[in-house]
Amino acid sequence: MSDTVSIRELTVSAVIGVYDWEREVEQVLTFAVDMAVDVARAAAADDVADAVDYSQVAATVTRVVRDGRFQLIETAVERVAERVLADYPVGWVRVEVAKPIAASGGVNAYTAVISIARGTA
Repeated sequence: MSDTVSIRELTVSAVIGVYDWEREVEQVLTFAVDMAVDVARAAAADDVADAVDYSQVAATVTRVVRDGRFQLIETAVERVAERVLADYPVGWVRVEVAKPIAASGGVNAYTAVISIARGTA
């Protein structure tokens, strides 16, 4: 399947991190999700019932991350991929998460990004 439905710039506030101070605050993670779907099937019927409801996918990503209270963004991205594959009719999923990393005085600040692909193409 070569059709892709994507969600971009989905922001989720969550408790995530390994340091004590990180466990006391919410941080904003930004997700991108690509899913292999049969767009032709949905287009032929022009019926939302034949499409992947990306609003529902976005809600699922948010719920998994907020409820998970993970230490690692690696765990968050893996759990999101597992849930999307389990709950939606997609052949594969690619999930990317970005987490801004603060630094003292703004010096050496950066964004950590993890990207994984799961399922069969």
